[in-house]
Amino acid sequence: MKTWKLVSGILSIVFFVIITFQSCAVGIVEAIEDTGGISGSTGILCGFLILAGGIVSVATRKSSGKGGNIAIIILFGLSAIIGLTLRGIYEDLVVWSIWCVVNVVVAIIFMLKNKGNNKAV
Repeated sequence: MKTWKLVSGILSIVFFVIITFQSCAVGIVEAIEDTGGISGSTGILCGFLILAGGIVSVATRKSSGKGGNIAIIILFGLSAIIGLTLRGIYEDLVVWSIWCVVNVVVAIIFMLKNKGNNKAV
């Protein structure tokens, strides 16, 4: 789990930069076309949630408690829900939302796997 949290955290931080640039481009396209869409803003919000999830993932990689995994589930889960429901013309947001879902699933698996290992002695 330590390796996964470190790798996914670093990737999430890198993805934040990509998502931010894409979201800015989508926002400009929406402004030029005067569609009134919110895809660019949605991408920025998802990007910041992914950044926060990545930072939490790196910061809690050595902890044995459930708090870090719960925070990861909430941050990435919220980003996935927002990204999938409000993507508009920003179709790449589906890819980033799937990344978030993968992180949520892995965090849940490791949290449930470690459930039996945290017995009081």
